[in-house]
Amino acid sequence: MKSWIYKRENCKVHQIKTLQKDVAGMIKGSKMLIANTQIIDDFINEIPTGDFIEIKKLRSILAKKFYCDVTCPLTTGIFIRIVSEAAFEEYNTGKDLDQITPFWRVIDPKSRIAKKLECGVDFIENQQNNENISITS
Repeated sequence: MKSWIYKRENCKVHQIKTLQKDVAGMIKGSKMLIANTQIIDDFINEIPTGDFIEIKKLRSILAKKFYCDVTCPLTTGIFIRIVSEAAFEEYNTGKDLDQITPFWRVIDPKSRIAKKLECGVDFIENQQNNENISITS
């Protein structure tokens, strides 16, 4: 099985597609960004210490940046997981916290994705507490 780091580093080029039908609240004819792991990784690394950006807002910001109407929710979730797992993999191999992608700045510990991550919810909560991140749900 390929490592998470490998999956993050060997991503495909992002795509922009025009929706052919209404799907998941997105309207037919909308331009949709299908990002990639590099775009997601870069975005998360630009979030300042102590800030938190919900995934829905991340998708909105990326759509605007790429002149699209929406960003694909499914692939965004997949890419966030890959980036998060790769960062935690790096942490487990000895990198300091300030040398890995701070994925806890986009993941709500109560979310489904948080429960799937190898690091566990406690790790996310601890990092958010260390940065005084409070999430209002």
